Amino acid sequence: MCSEYDNDEFWEWVHANSDNDPVKLRLKWQGKLPWANLAILQIECRRKSRKKLAEELTCPTFFFPTALSAEQCTSDILADFHASLIAPGCTMLDLTCGLGIDVYHAARRASEVTAVDMNPEITGAVRHNAAALGHDNITAVTADCREFIKSTDKHYDIVFIDPARRGTNGERRYRLTDCSPDVTSMLDDIAAVADRLILKASPMLDITQVLRELPHTTDIYVTGTSTECKEIVADVIFDNKHTSEPVIHVMTPMYDFSFTQSEEASATPDYDLPVAGEYLYEPGAAVMKAAPFKLLSQRYGLKKLHPNTHLYHSAARIADFPGETWHIDRVADFSSHEIKTISRQYDRLNIATRNFDMPADTLRKKLKVKDGGAQRLIAATLADNSKAMLLLSPP
Repeated sequence: MCSEYDNDEFWEWVHANSDNDPVKLRLKWQGKLPWANLAILQIECRRKSRKKLAEELTCPTFFFPTALSAEQCTSDILADFHASLIAPGCTMLDLTCGLGIDVYHAARRASEVTAVDMNPEITGAVRHNAAALGHDNITAVTADCREFIKSTDKHYDIVFIDPARRGTNGERRYRLTDCSPDVTSMLDDIAAVADRLILKASPMLDITQVLRELPHTTDIYVTGTSTECKEIVADVIFDNKHTSEPVIHVMTPMYDFSFTQSEEASATPDYDLPVAGEYLYEPGAAVMKAAPFKLLSQRYGLKKLHPNTHLYHSAARIADFPGETWHIDRVADFSSHEIKTISRQYDRLNIATRNFDMPADTLRKKLKVKDGGAQRLIAATLADNSKAMLLLSPP
């Protein structure tokens, strides 16, 4: 355990200065305290993580080893979800533990959790934080996870892994084989020491490609908020007894939606033109990622605007649609006359385009309106291939 932060003076100073300006603190205390920069880092990370890690930060000595560890760690909400996937009393191995948020949440259910990271600063912080949080069933190991999985003689119920999603220059990675570590090259080694793999992946990854690369996947979870897709989680079971098609679950605090790709492939959507007085439905970001576009029409009895316009409408309001609902105030042709009319009638509009040959910013300039307000305009291609502008308001 690092003596720099394993002392009362360090933490008393952090909390005494928690409301002060970090820039001024650095100027004032540089060279006067051996751990000043590390203590100021705690103040900065605690401020940035106040909402994201509310549970851990009730612990007065929770330690952040680096600024990056705070930026890239899992939130409490997502860690709670990951922990819900594991059975009480199981043993778990986290091969890319980082700050350890998933580890701490899993430790509440698992009998034993082993946390692996190749950075000794990280594993030192995990040991400190596990003790500070009261988790005596966590073991932190400094190792390359690829070597650890080959050398361990223990068997685990579950292996958890969150491969790095960016390259050394910050570039995004779009395939599991490009992430670090490449989980696909480790599958045989993981299967040799565990019954199950839970993989947390970037929302940028293609779900169909993930299913190809992880052939034993039983479930895919697409998690997010109403406006953002947060991650894709693959649940992989190695016993070869699960032969049914993987189920894709869209999960947000507002709604759940589950389906299979076969259901989507066989779904028959209805198409029709929207009219004023109806309701428009816009799938949430996580639903858009999962892409059950035909199935949404069939399952909820909605009309789709166009095969490539993923918006829906109905005369009667559907209460449980997995996304946003708007009232259609007006359907305007995309014409010079209507553009001038809308410009005269509105000062502000939230503008978006869907399956439309003009970006939202360009359309906003043509309409000469400012961004904002309670009303919305979506320009889209309709079922008869015409272009229209839908004026919307909250239902």
